[in-house]
Amino acid sequence: MVNKFLYHLPLYRQHQQLSAAGITLSRATLTNLTKRGIELLRPIVIEQLISVLDSNTLAMDETPIKVTRQPGVGNKPGKMKQAYFWPVYGDKDEVVFTFSQSRGMKHIQDLLDHVWQGTLLTDGYAAYSRYEAKSPDITHAQCWVHMRRQLLKAEREETDAVTHALNLIAALYKQESHIQQKGWTGEKKQDYRAQHSKPLVDQFFAFCEEQNQRADLLPDDSWMKALNYTLKRKRQLMVFLENPDVAMDTNHLEREIRPIPMGKKNWLFCWTELGAEHVGIIQSLISTCKLHDIDPNVYLTDVLQRVSQHPAKDTADLIPRRWKPLFADNPLKSPLL
Repeated sequence: MVNKFLYHLPLYRQHQQLSAAGITLSRATLTNLTKRGIELLRPIVIEQLISVLDSNTLAMDETPIKVTRQPGVGNKPGKMKQAYFWPVYGDKDEVVFTFSQSRGMKHIQDLLDHVWQGTLLTDGYAAYSRYEAKSPDITHAQCWVHMRRQLLKAEREETDAVTHALNLIAALYKQESHIQQKGWTGEKKQDYRAQHSKPLVDQFFAFCEEQNQRADLLPDDSWMKALNYTLKRKRQLMVFLENPDVAMDTNHLEREIRPIPMGKKNWLFCWTELGAEHVGIIQSLISTCKLHDIDPNVYLTDVLQRVSQHPAKDTADLIPRRWKPLFADNPLKSPLL
């Protein structure tokens, strides 16, 4: 599992390695062992999701995955169906890759309705804004990096204007870097942002509004589109000034998403929706292990043995964040080593 989901080595290549080492084992056996092992981990990821939803601030995104081959029409070959992982990142440095067949708002509702309230940090995808409009207990914050990418699309046409806007954003990130270096949190962080970041934010949006009034810009110009995108999201982009626990961007979540597209380059797709769920389960634990400086191989070796003797009522002790102080000093070893 570690070789496939951490190092992106498909099972057929692992089978080749085993065969070259003189170990006779069918590929179907490898597949079944992986499936059964991940099923043992499902209750742990459910507990981890409960822990994530206990956060005051969530970061959320979506990334596509191909699953379940659909039959073709007539002589045309079938195609893989597009589905999505929706990773959710909590304020205790835990991430869970939830799975859905669609990219619609319904998955956000099914996941968060009646069980969570707080600040939701996302990119500019419209489904999140629609969800906020229907959820009075949700505050929607948006990512400055995604907004910045829209500005970059107009750099060739409006070099000077885009450069000025990017310099203001860079100055903002310099303030965030200073906060991080000092280790400030809570009220101290909010006060610093109010004194140093807010004037830059006000200057940035004043510049965007000024540019938006230019008579020489057409609606189809890339710079006008970027300005409209930015100004439409002004309120959401300013939430980080009001809440010190909100980051300026979703980069911390996107770093955890990266193994999914990297893995797809090797194992390409999932044959079934259950297989996609399994990818989400194991990736949730591996990514969270890395966030807490836990060796995924040591963690999985311990937990896959410990589940047979650990009380079911204490399953939450096996999520990586809680496992580390309880069991990391004396983990169970593989009997094969």
